[in-house]
Amino acid sequence: MTDRIAALDTQYRALSDAQLQAKTKTFQERLQAGASLTDIMIDAYATVIEADRRVLGLTPYREQILGGVALQFNNVAEMKTGEGKTLTATMPMYLNGLTGPGNFLITANEYLANRDAANIGRVYSWLGLSVSAGVAQPGEDDDDRDLQAIYSSNIVYTTNSALGFDYLLDNLAASPAKKYIQPFHFALLDEVDAILLDMAQTTLIISGAPRSQSNLFTPAEKLMAIMTPKVDFEQSDDTKKAWFTPVGIHRMATYFGVPNILSADYADLYRHMVLALKAHYLFTRDRDYVVDNGEVSLLDLANGRKLPGMHLEAGLHQAIEAKEHVELTAPTRSMASITYQNLFRMFPHLSGMTGTAQTDAEELRETYNMEVVVIPTHRPMIRVDHTDHLFATNEEKIMASLAAVKKAHAEQRPVLIETGSVSMSNLYSRLLLREGIAHNLLNARSAAKEAKIVAIAGESGAVTVATAMAGRGTDILLDKETVGKGGLLVVGTERMTSRRVDDQLRGRAGRQGYPGTSVFYVSLEDRVVIENSPKWVKRVRQKTAARWHPGVPVQPLAGRRFRNVVRRAQQNVTKNQRTARFNTLEFDEVFRVQREYIYGMRNELMTSPNLQDQIDRVLVMAVDAFIHDNRQLDMITIADFVLNTMDYSFSPNALVQHRELVEDTELLRVFLLATARARLEKQFTDLGNAEQILYFQRLALLKALDSAWIEQVDALHQLKSVVQERVSAQHDPVFEYQKEARRSFSKMRADFADQATRNLLLSVFVHQSDGTVEVQYP
Repeated sequence: MTDRIAALDTQYRALSDAQLQAKTKTFQERLQAGASLTDIMIDAYATVIEADRRVLGLTPYREQILGGVALQFNNVAEMKTGEGKTLTATMPMYLNGLTGPGNFLITANEYLANRDAANIGRVYSWLGLSVSAGVAQPGEDDDDRDLQAIYSSNIVYTTNSALGFDYLLDNLAASPAKKYIQPFHFALLDEVDAILLDMAQTTLIISGAPRSQSNLFTPAEKLMAIMTPKVDFEQSDDTKKAWFTPVGIHRMATYFGVPNILSADYADLYRHMVLALKAHYLFTRDRDYVVDNGEVSLLDLANGRKLPGMHLEAGLHQAIEAKEHVELTAPTRSMASITYQNLFRMFPHLSGMTGTAQTDAEELRETYNMEVVVIPTHRPMIRVDHTDHLFATNEEKIMASLAAVKKAHAEQRPVLIETGSVSMSNLYSRLLLREGIAHNLLNARSAAKEAKIVAIAGESGAVTVATAMAGRGTDILLDKETVGKGGLLVVGTERMTSRRVDDQLRGRAGRQGYPGTSVFYVSLEDRVVIENSPKWVKRVRQKTAARWHPGVPVQPLAGRRFRNVVRRAQQNVTKNQRTARFNTLEFDEVFRVQREYIYGMRNELMTSPNLQDQIDRVLVMAVDAFIHDNRQLDMITIADFVLNTMDYSFSPNALVQHRELVEDTELLRVFLLATARARLEKQFTDLGNAEQILYFQRLALLKALDSAWIEQVDALHQLKSVVQERVSAQHDPVFEYQKEARRSFSKMRADFADQATRNLLLSVFVHQSDGTVEVQYP
């Protein structure tokens, strides 16, 4: 197919601008007549290739055309850094854009989305298709976006989080006029492995409906600050878990003046102490989060970027805020949520691009039904990748890597120093300043300057210290002087959690056949080793650390035994992450079924011209739930239900002549339904206007449904952490989650019916002088 497309080059170059632009209308007419995208693909690709040349001045290489063809058939195209993925994407995006709205190119960040929508978007606009950036423009807020214009465009350049949150908000709309997202058709994911693998477990959550603020975070933090490690609490060797000792539990009880802090009466107090323990010893500042302007911002461990708007759940975020002595944010309930896994599995047509995917090809195939196709480079890869320099301690590693940087800098060779955390990047920055080496620092605190820092990182003598955020969506260009000095030197200061991330970092050098070098400096004290290595490694670390002192010549560790430690540690992390992603998918499958049911129900309520059937079902559900929940009935219980659910003016004396209702549930059911329907008729009589009646019915049902669903979403998120603890009791957490989620969903339906009945029957109407009606809900 690539050969056939390339063979049309001369023919399409001979077309005038008007003839080439007219191709778009021809393709759209063929699609409307029943042709498939595959039928028009050859001609459409040839059209956009020529448009690229005329509008951008860039002509795709044969390898880029091959990548574009692979992308159209639900594949992941593995294209090395600098091979022109941005231009490759124009081909499948134009072809799918011919079908109308619902086509998205998902980029790494908002800067790239705006840049490519403006620059590459000129090609689509020239050919007659509409294109938009789905993210806010620089200096604007998300609320400033014209969502109607964005999501009615043929092609949208956006980010995964922007699309995910817009999808959730779209399904909280109160009317069809406020729903903007068109049915999903095609998504092309740039850096697909970062989104579908590294961030697969990230749950996008719309929060609202604030909970009452707890006043226990500060007292728990004050006590935690004076508790002693290994006396009051202990940590596992991998530092992933922490727990209180009997001594610590006794100290808590004494401090708070309670007899037994583990009793049910003080469960909430003990929970806050556990949260404080986690905040202090499982979450590290400048590694897991940063504190800026009095706010705690979480970091993406895969690339070191901030996660704006993301909060830890179940009070853990507030515990970290208490630890850092910043103002506590209000805890909220989850109103809507979705994982990236399920968001992109909703697309019938999905493909992706990345520089590293082959190592996870099996998972991409199993989870997303996408094959990995390795696209050859346009020019041979001549980058030199050295074997790791392995040391016992961090001090040795840092000194050795610093010596390598000083040597390269003396030769005026550009150096990119990659670190695993914000704190480590700050440390290297201070060491370079001590050595008098000018440099740029790129981490979550300086992300606003990313484009400028990357633009000069390949210049002669440039030194750049960065977290893994410099490994995604960036292209470091070399000047002529740099090429002659061996190109960019990438110095990795630790192995990341995945070989794939390491390969991304190596890929900063050696782009498009240019020279380059990469080398990793690794120690047995690196996080990935500490958390995933056998106990003998800890003994080696301690023994070596006791011998080493500043000024002593640094000696790398030799032998396959030590190198295997790092390799196996990464393999363990990769295996555990894959298992965790699979479990998340199983959990979220339950969530997905319930979410789609509710969203389908919302759409039905918003668009149905007659809601009488839905209202009748709600009344029946509410009455049946009351009878089911009250096996031992009496007149007082029945009267209370009618008064508080159906009619404030109901007289309990009316039940005196119907004592048989207590004994006969079927007669009671008929009586309650008749009472409800009579009250409903009176409500509608008070409104009078048929259009107002329908609008009131719709709002009453939607308000009840949203309220019940918010409680369910919040309950399901809490349930995840609860069922994980049942593993110790030999229970399957997924089965437990399915069982409890089903029970919770049944309760949610009953709550919805009860609240909807109250909204319909107990709301008070206040008629305004202008003909409108104010509704006061119960």
